[in-house]
Amino acid sequence: MRVAIVGGVRTPFVKAAGVFSKYSALDLGKHVVVGCIEKLGLDPSIIEELYFGTVLLDPRIPNLAREIVLRSGLPKTINGHFSSNNCITGLVAASAAVDAISSGRISCALVGGSESMSQPTLTFPRKGEQFFIKLAKARSMGAKLSMLSSFRPGFLAPQAPSPKEPSTGLTMGQHCELMAQEFKIARGDQDRVAYNSHQSAAQARSAGFLAEQILPVGDVMEDNLIRPDTSLEALASLKPVFDRGAQGSITAGNASALTDGASAVCLMSEDLARKQGREILGFIDGISFASVPPGDGLLMAPALALPEMLRRFNVGFQDIDLFEVHEAFAAQVLCNIRAWRDGWSRYPNVAVRGDVPAEKMNVAGGSIAIGHPFAATGGRLLLTMCQLLKQRRLMRGALSVCAAGGGAAAALVSAPG
Repeated sequence: MRVAIVGGVRTPFVKAAGVFSKYSALDLGKHVVVGCIEKLGLDPSIIEELYFGTVLLDPRIPNLAREIVLRSGLPKTINGHFSSNNCITGLVAASAAVDAISSGRISCALVGGSESMSQPTLTFPRKGEQFFIKLAKARSMGAKLSMLSSFRPGFLAPQAPSPKEPSTGLTMGQHCELMAQEFKIARGDQDRVAYNSHQSAAQARSAGFLAEQILPVGDVMEDNLIRPDTSLEALASLKPVFDRGAQGSITAGNASALTDGASAVCLMSEDLARKQGREILGFIDGISFASVPPGDGLLMAPALALPEMLRRFNVGFQDIDLFEVHEAFAAQVLCNIRAWRDGWSRYPNVAVRGDVPAEKMNVAGGSIAIGHPFAATGGRLLLTMCQLLKQRRLMRGALSVCAAGGGAAAALVSAPG
């Protein structure tokens, strides 16, 4: 049974610690879920499940999906399934819904994710956590008072989520610098990817293309990270952030920024969509995942995920009309493209290779320009691909997203008809 995309919305994607600072991931998630239902004129009673996620976890809300259901006035019988898998969270949510619909278990689901990088959950240092746990377990006042002698002011120092990879101790940017050095990716080429991202996004915004996706939040009507006036010269003037030595090449200009935002997409069985007379924007033909050891290249798993997706459906790179390649870093995009085209010595047995022409990739802008609220990016990519296939009267698009932990997801989307 084919799984149809029948619509969706996203908030504007905005710079963290800015205009969305007062909104939590729950607030943004409720906004897009309710907004998606209203935009499509859905009867909420036909929605059987919500698959929704976030990456910056809040332990006070262990199942964000279910809380959105309970706090949005939706039927409380809707199942809420939470996902969290770094930058591929949105596609993990979509994959679970696709499996449920294609098997016939359900007929309609909402999928998506939200991220508030403005409101990360802070923790105590580990020694502080252990101190307060022991203090809470102390049975008598005397025992509690005796413990206070071991208290240190540093126990109260708040800690934001770490940007370091737990298994390696390196940040994502440091890992990407190593990838850029392995694949010999030039700084100028990275800046060109960033420049093209901003120019394409600016053109898409001016043409009203991005507005079709966006559900305003208050008086915030559009993405605020797009810089139409940037130049290659301006990008070249920025200093490397993660490797300040001679080989450093990743800057604030050729990397995605910390972003707040959310997205929600409605998926239906083809039968239900046609029975309701809905416009089918596209079909999700399949979603594939791959993982590599972080030390092999933290953001290199797309080199395996996308070829595996193409192999499953017996298509080649030349058969894809458009590519949406998530831009965590321009260097990561170029490393992935190089591996797809030329192969990757660490994994020589990839069955499908091919080129991703620049004119087919991220033609409405990418994450460097538009922004990257981790869990919301998958939904944006699905909506963007459907819009582009319809606008350009094309038939098939491929999505690729890398993720921390050495993971990746790829999806194949086809136009209706």
